[in-house]
Amino acid sequence: MAVTEIQIKNALSKVYDSNTGKDLMSSKVAKNIQIRGGDVSLDVELGYPASSQVELIRANVIEAILGLDGVAAVNVNVISKIVAHTVQRGIKLRPNVKNIIAVASGKGGVGKSTTAVNLALALHAEGARVGILDADIYGPSLPMMMGINGRPESLDGSTMEPLENYGVQVSSIGFMIDPAEPMVWRGPMVTQALVQLLEQTNWRELDYLIIDMPPGTGDVQLTLSQKVPVTGAIIVTTPQDIALLDARKGLKMFEKVGIPILGIVENMSTHTCSSCGHTESIFGEGGGAKMCAEYNVELLAALPLTMSIREQADSGKPTVVADPTGPIAAIYKDIARKVAIKVAEKAKDMSSKFPTITVQNT
Repeated sequence: MAVTEIQIKNALSKVYDSNTGKDLMSSKVAKNIQIRGGDVSLDVELGYPASSQVELIRANVIEAILGLDGVAAVNVNVISKIVAHTVQRGIKLRPNVKNIIAVASGKGGVGKSTTAVNLALALHAEGARVGILDADIYGPSLPMMMGINGRPESLDGSTMEPLENYGVQVSSIGFMIDPAEPMVWRGPMVTQALVQLLEQTNWRELDYLIIDMPPGTGDVQLTLSQKVPVTGAIIVTTPQDIALLDARKGLKMFEKVGIPILGIVENMSTHTCSSCGHTESIFGEGGGAKMCAEYNVELLAALPLTMSIREQADSGKPTVVADPTGPIAAIYKDIARKVAIKVAEKAKDMSSKFPTITVQNT
């Protein structure tokens, strides 16, 4: 007796994506089901990059369908299809950039840039096309963290090509200035420089552009939030009360301009002594979780205070590429997967589907 499409769909409704917590039918990711005798084929179309998850999802689908009577073979094609999602009202998307994710903090010194870099590298490791923009004009750190030297080229005299390392495209004011020279610029000059970096960099077909925001919530951050099409923001903090106080300001700033908060990352959550193995919460405990409960956002991760994270970033080889199978890299990859799924669950941007209407006098 031949298997039917209804039977296959019923079987797929019992297969769950462990990353989203949803079954493959209700989430509408199972597509193009075809039956030829005892052979069944289908596509599983994920809205997030998932290179490390493909084999597990494929195996679960095959197991579910092979258990049906009349099925001899199953072919499952698992693909990631990343599309552009909605941004603030009234702001157009940037060409060649589908989604922009801002990584911000209310104050400096909480590990924001380290988080942004490892997030970008983790998304790339899962198969996405990723760029990162260093928006910290006064203290650009991405050239060092990404292990990149040199100056960007301009092929047309008005735009510049991003530099690249570890498969991630990078743009930073740090590529164009002497690292030892201070940036003595007023706010409007800084804002203009950041907008130029974004608009005049020839990003090459990015699924995600990560913006490492400058610390604080002043004019620069507000102007960026009002001019740059941001899909969502991540707030980075430490557990201590003074950092959380400023992190709340950053969160509220994004809320005021209509940018959704994708989650909070708590850095320096605990420290384990390398000599005796004792673990303690040096900067306090539970602050990130309390803030998440207060604003109804997700705690994406609580990262420990470890020397390796700092050493690897300083050496130009961040944790995700320095120790890709290690426990800290696994946390960053988990953050990246959660963020990508939250972006995928947002409404899609449909502006490119609408024709441009031009009114002319005849």
